[in-house]
Amino acid sequence: MRPDSITYRFLVGTLLINLIWYVAYLLIGEGALVSPLVVYRHLPALLAGKMGPHLLASLYRILLGIPIALLLGLVIAWLIYSYRPFGRAMNALTYLAYPIPKLALLPIVMLIAGLGDGGKVAMIVLILIFQVIVNVRDSLTNIPRESFHIARSLGADRWRILRYILLPAALPDILSTLRVAIGTAISVLFVTETYGTDRGMGYFITDAWMRFDYIDMYGGIVVLSITGFILFILTDIAEEHFCRWRSAGH
Repeated sequence: MRPDSITYRFLVGTLLINLIWYVAYLLIGEGALVSPLVVYRHLPALLAGKMGPHLLASLYRILLGIPIALLLGLVIAWLIYSYRPFGRAMNALTYLAYPIPKLALLPIVMLIAGLGDGGKVAMIVLILIFQVIVNVRDSLTNIPRESFHIARSLGADRWRILRYILLPAALPDILSTLRVAIGTAISVLFVTETYGTDRGMGYFITDAWMRFDYIDMYGGIVVLSITGFILFILTDIAEEHFCRWRSAGH
C-alpha cells in the first residue's frame, strides 16, 4: 500500500482521528466528551431514525450549491481570461469582494432569498464562487504562451485550445479548489442551518446540544464529518482518473 494512496490516507487518518478522540475522552472524561465507541454504536439507530431527514436536507443543499458555484466560477474565470475589458472589470470586483467576510452578509442573503433552501444554497454559492474564480483565473494565466503558439501552428482552433490546453492545465486547480470548497460549503451550511429552519444537520447538532443530548450531538458531528470526507475522497478519485498524467510524472 503506497503512502500517497487514497486507501492508506483513509486508514491512517481514520485511525489517528479516533485515537486522538479516545485519548481525549480518557483524559477529559464524559463531562465534555463522549466515547467514540458509544457514538459509533448509536449511529445505525440514529441514521435509521430521526437524523435521516436532516442528513438528506443538508446533502441536497450541498450537492446543489457546490456545482452551481463551480459552474458559475469556471465560466466567469474563462471570460476574465478570454475578454480583457470584462476581465479588468471582474478583477477589480473580485479584488474588493473576495476579502469581505461573506457570513456577515447572511442576514441580507436570507432577507432576499428567504429562510428556506434558496437562502442556504445562495450563501454557499456566494462564498465559494470567488474561490473558484481566483484559483482558476490564476491557473489559466500561468499557462506558458509557448503552448498556444505551438497549438496554433499545428492548426488548433479555439475549441481545440480549450479542450487540449486550457482544461488540462486548469483541471488540477479546479479539483484542488473543489476540495477546499467541500469543507467550506459544509461549514457555511452548518451556520446557515442554525437559523430559520427545522431541517438539516446544523439544526440537528445544535438542537441536540441545547437538549444536552451529547450522544446525538456527537453522532451528528461524526455523520457530517463522514459526509464531507466521502465527498473529499470522490474528488481524489476524480483527480486520479482525470489527471493521470500528473501521477505519471512523479
